[in-house]
Amino acid sequence: MRAIALNDPALVIRGALAVAQSPTSLKTWRLPIWTQAQSPDPTVDLMAGMTSGVRLCFVTDADTFTLDVLETGLQLAGTPRRPVTFDLYLDGILNQQGTLLAGHTIVVKPTGPRFEAGKASQIHFTGLGAHMKVVELWLPQTAQLEILGLYVPETATFGPTPYEGRLRWAHYGSSISHGMEASGPSTTWPAVAARALGCDLTNLGLAGQCHLDGFVARALRDGKFDAISLEVGINIIGADTMRRRVFASALHNFLDILREAQPEVPILVISPIYCPLIEDRPGPLVRDNLATYAAADRPLGAADGALSLMQGRSIIADLVARRQNGGDTQLTYLDGLALFGAEDVADMPDNLHPNAAGQTRMGDRFITIGWPALST
Repeated sequence: MRAIALNDPALVIRGALAVAQSPTSLKTWRLPIWTQAQSPDPTVDLMAGMTSGVRLCFVTDADTFTLDVLETGLQLAGTPRRPVTFDLYLDGILNQQGTLLAGHTIVVKPTGPRFEAGKASQIHFTGLGAHMKVVELWLPQTAQLEILGLYVPETATFGPTPYEGRLRWAHYGSSISHGMEASGPSTTWPAVAARALGCDLTNLGLAGQCHLDGFVARALRDGKFDAISLEVGINIIGADTMRRRVFASALHNFLDILREAQPEVPILVISPIYCPLIEDRPGPLVRDNLATYAAADRPLGAADGALSLMQGRSIIADLVARRQNGGDTQLTYLDGLALFGAEDVADMPDNLHPNAAGQTRMGDRFITIGWPALST
């Protein structure tokens, strides 16, 4: 087998805003490196380092290829480690999946996280056929990843993908958009939509960390995107990080930052999907056994300005309408209940996150509802 240098220009990385490459190492982040100096919580960097929506792309006639990989996966104490799965597409069609087991694991416990060291391993993709084909390898949405080697047969052709021309869609959101519950990285709901619509996706779904941070707004502002969507509210309300007084102002400010350099780019604001625990009562949410969630008892929370999801949706819808009336014709609102509502709660086993079926359904519904910005 022949080693491909991991900084070979023919190896194209999609869906990452930062890439560290050398001939023998490749690591990606979904936020620029400079954001780490402004991050208020190490979990932001952990989630940005996970490769949800990140793809390795190339053209080859190789019948097989191999990766040397060291992953850092996630496990909630008392439950199995989240599967670390790759989805391999050939010429736009899912060909096979592969799973890693040997790498590092971060175990989340009530007393705090614990790091369990693992080791690098190989993952093999075989039976691909000897014809020329476009390879798009979706990297795991549930883990950080360092690629340490890429190997193809000695005589195989290896070149860059003809990828230019796809609409560049950036999506910012919570764990709902990060999609750890999906069956694979290509079946998170943004990935389902992006594949169907032929978009070049950058997924900034950051589990637990969608709090309208200014550094995320600036990263989106400075990106070269054709369309930007924001799934906002569930982390803010679920963690009680903002009250009524500041929530609308923070969202206005986030949108203002985007508009500084992207005055005409279509922006879609999506309000929270259904969550039975905080629909009509304020957060925060707490993990009751690490596997499921419960609402904290806060009898005076609403009087203090704490928000329920119903109130959050109303604030977001009103804010978008005000900005539209002020002349922003490229700003659109989508009620999150249209993607996942009370009728779907059977596919929300932990009371907060849609399961794999729920993720796929959300993507299908997003396609059906339609956003003209992604249809041009």
